[in-house]
Amino acid sequence: MTVKHILVADKISPEGKAFLDAQRTLAADCITGLDEAALCAQIGKYHAVVVRSATTITAKVIDAAARLEVIGRAGIGVDNIDVQHATGRGIVVLNTPDANVTTTAELTLAHLFSLSRNLPQANSSMKAGHWERTRFMGVELAGKTLGIIGYGHIGRIVAARALALEMQVLAFDPFVTAERFLADGVTGASLEGLLDQADYVSLHCPLNDKTRNIMDADRLQAMKPGARLINCARGGLVDEDALYASLQSGHLSGAALDVFSSEPPDNSPLLTLDNVLLTPHLGASTREAQAAAGLEIAQQICIYLQTGEPINAINLPAVSSEELAKLQPYLALARRLGTLLGHLIPEPVRRFEASLLGEAAERDLHSIATEGLVGLLRARMSMEVNRVNAKHVAEQQGMSLIETRGGEHPDYHSALGLSVWHGDRETRVIGTLFQRRYARLIGINDYEIEAVLEGQLLVTRHTDQPGVIAALSNLLAGAGINISRMQLGIVSDSDQAIAVLGVSTPLDDTLMDELARIEAIDKAIQVSL
Repeated sequence: MTVKHILVADKISPEGKAFLDAQRTLAADCITGLDEAALCAQIGKYHAVVVRSATTITAKVIDAAARLEVIGRAGIGVDNIDVQHATGRGIVVLNTPDANVTTTAELTLAHLFSLSRNLPQANSSMKAGHWERTRFMGVELAGKTLGIIGYGHIGRIVAARALALEMQVLAFDPFVTAERFLADGVTGASLEGLLDQADYVSLHCPLNDKTRNIMDADRLQAMKPGARLINCARGGLVDEDALYASLQSGHLSGAALDVFSSEPPDNSPLLTLDNVLLTPHLGASTREAQAAAGLEIAQQICIYLQTGEPINAINLPAVSSEELAKLQPYLALARRLGTLLGHLIPEPVRRFEASLLGEAAERDLHSIATEGLVGLLRARMSMEVNRVNAKHVAEQQGMSLIETRGGEHPDYHSALGLSVWHGDRETRVIGTLFQRRYARLIGINDYEIEAVLEGQLLVTRHTDQPGVIAALSNLLAGAGINISRMQLGIVSDSDQAIAVLGVSTPLDDTLMDELARIEAIDKAIQVSL
């Protein structure tokens, strides 16, 4: 029994650790507090690593992880993981986007109330022995306008709660339709319109190159005078120096931050202001959220290592276990066709196309195309290629990728075609599933042929004349190589033919050279499937 090893680099919930410990095929080690150097020294033997927000998975760590297949983030944000480098190395990255949505939304509401009623300041005043009712005059939420930037799961929960408080809700999200906003009772707005009208602005977008410092000096100045800002999403969304200036000038009445560009925010000028409420990244800090995040990432890691199903993958399209089971025969067909195609083509490939016909067109095209691309690239490259990094590797080589669905195949219930363009030519292979399970080759370019796609194959292109197959058979027999299967393919009005032979063992270089010297044979390749 093969055991795969998991490094739990940040503390996760007891429920998550217990789940991992219960798996017979997994061995989990909990080693926390590792810096980059220590992590690089430890990670080499592990197939998976689990982190929260404390541990950073850098490119250097990824390069040191020779066996790593998957990185799991117990939480939603993955800015502490070099996702691009992981993708290039073929490592899938998983997160738990739904585990802490309710708790983060509720913290946003807590900040909303605290900003409006000065609750932290009043509490401090009382404990200092003061009774200052007039000093802490607040404002009501009913009738006020809340602007939500980022209308994902958390943003939608905040919106629903705010509507229940009789607030008006504006939302900005370029990926959400007007119909969705309307159905939720929310008004869609441009970012500029939202900032101009909102009494409160709450951030709920991911941190990436497009959203970093989305609330810069100009946008903070564009907010309604006296408005308040809440950020329980990611620290890099706000220019904290500009926020300090806006709060100190009185343009904004207040701000509440749970996240910071540098954590902890040591020496931040925001620490000196009375109109800023600060919490130490408590968004996911409830018992319920921690239990859910730890258990969910443990389950997702386990499922991925055992079945390949990438639940909540950041860098790989999600495929359900039910769909994955239906896909498996097509994935095997695609990989074998791609491998064959890769051996047929000596030149650089500038375009790769996968097309599904008949019943196959009902399956997940992208997954099937990706598996065909994996087979093609593995046949041509020494580096590790899998479904995570196949597209990345292909694009690095200048290869364009096309996926198409077609109509019925004239002879088969379903078919998969893989084509590559190289130089000024196109080379195409096409296959099908016999009994919807067994991979078969049914065509190479214009040659129709039915061949089993398994084992060691020898493929030749030769002049269609007497004696060629006999010469080939004699050569293999003399070397003690058995032919288990042989299929021939021809094209009408052509003197060329192809042969696909299943052979017992691979041919060595000397034997391949002898085969090439058979006068009628133009080309010969061997493929291991």
